[in-house]
Amino acid sequence: MNYALAYVASLLLFAAVDITWLMTMGARLYKQTLGDILLPTVNIAPAIAFYAIYPVALVYFAIMPALKSGSVALALFNGALFGFVAYATYELTNFATLRNWTLQITVIDIVYGAVASGLVSAVVAAALMAWRG
Repeated sequence: MNYALAYVASLLLFAAVDITWLMTMGARLYKQTLGDILLPTVNIAPAIAFYAIYPVALVYFAIMPALKSGSVALALFNGALFGFVAYATYELTNFATLRNWTLQITVIDIVYGAVASGLVSAVVAAALMAWRG
């Protein structure tokens, strides 16, 4: 039951945070630099796949260990570490292989991934701990 609740909560919260980030920063950061390689509209199937898969890792690596230990700080740390590694993998690969990719986008996205993943993990863990009593 905790796994399912943690998954649904992290899916909804991470998707909301990430979609807000992309809608806010899309024109400011990405479109300006990457405009000629961006699709005119989002390819929805891979987006849905990402939002379905990513919370699995947050639950496994950050939220469930935090629930077992009773530590929201552990969820924050593990979530941030996972987000840092996941986003760094993507960003550094793009920076190494794509002509338009910039150091600015790389750094901003890695920091964003760590912060968003850590905060989502901590909020979900705290909510589940409070719900369990």
